[in-house]
Amino acid sequence: MNIRLSRRVMGLEASPTLALTGKAKELRKKGHDVISFTAGEPDFDTPEHIKEAAIRAVKEGHTKYTPVGGMEELKEAIIERYRKDHSLEYAREEILVSCGGKHSFYNLCQALLDPGDEFIVPAPYWVSYPPMVRLAGGVPRIVHTREEEGFRLTPERLKDSITDRTKAVVINSPSNPTGCVYPPGEIEELVRVAIDRGVLLISDEIYDRIVYGEVEFVCAAGVCDGARENTVILNGVSKSYSMTGWRIGYALGPKGLIEAMTRVQSQSTSNPTSISQWASVAALKGSQQCVEEMVREFKKRRDMMVEGLSSIDGISCVRPQGAFYVFANVSTFFGRAHKDRAIDDSTGFASFLLDTGEVCVVPGAGFGDDRYIRLSFACSEEDIRRGVDRIKEAVGLLR
Repeated sequence: MNIRLSRRVMGLEASPTLALTGKAKELRKKGHDVISFTAGEPDFDTPEHIKEAAIRAVKEGHTKYTPVGGMEELKEAIIERYRKDHSLEYAREEILVSCGGKHSFYNLCQALLDPGDEFIVPAPYWVSYPPMVRLAGGVPRIVHTREEEGFRLTPERLKDSITDRTKAVVINSPSNPTGCVYPPGEIEELVRVAIDRGVLLISDEIYDRIVYGEVEFVCAAGVCDGARENTVILNGVSKSYSMTGWRIGYALGPKGLIEAMTRVQSQSTSNPTSISQWASVAALKGSQQCVEEMVREFKKRRDMMVEGLSSIDGISCVRPQGAFYVFANVSTFFGRAHKDRAIDDSTGFASFLLDTGEVCVVPGAGFGDDRYIRLSFACSEEDIRRGVDRIKEAVGLLR
């Protein structure tokens, strides 16, 4: 039978990392010592008190359906967190718990966008923003930022990008892939532009607890009058508590929009896993020492990776202020070759590193800037040392 697929699926780009990560796995199966800098998740285990809460939930029979938008207990924990950390008050009706942060953004796009509506996405961006906008019929309007400006969207560039079709703009701070954190004053300026121009501001704050102290993190919904009513916060437990596989994200925002997102979720996944929700209650309400210890370790690894990469002639990178990625500029190597192999773009550079140095990185093309590669330091210090040494040796072969 010849199955004709939908146009929306045919228009979806394949992940630029799938071929490389698949090749890296094959090399490992064959006994090759491949060092991977691709991880989009902490390499730490989920803290014990969170796992124990999940086990307790199973034993107590909390294994049935919950309300579509999340349990009251988890919503109350989220409310308490935003009251304590950001002096913001939310009602349960203004919160939606979903199956991960990606699900939250997907629900948002489906509830907000009509065909032709524009959604401003600063580049470099998280790889899934543009495809999810397109799946909802929207048009991702890509606005490029500059390395010398810390990869942050400026108020002027935001103003210039807004049209009469613009529905929303997404800000990811701390950022995947760049690690940039918007200072409080800059966030406030962006929020004021969005309010003045009638554009919804989406603040993806999934890495909000993984910051290194150079810049103060601030929640966009609390920076000025009117911010809370014009902002949707996206967050979750995946990164801060090393709970990526538990699949719990959440959104806080205007009641009408949250209700619409909940209706979308009711016709797709229904409620997130009950056991994961109980574990998330423990994560949010329990001791935060586990997060602090993880961040201290990440900071040491960050400094090691940045110093190592910066010592390689031809590679430059901005020191990330949050998250656990380094976005390194490798464009000086484009046009060079090793033997009969020419390097023309980030995908070619990443493939060269894998074949020549057995180091796996993520091409910047998937993040909207082909001059860069993304390296995760959610790995051991030994892997960072060895991997950076291999990169240095490999690029030394290029002429």
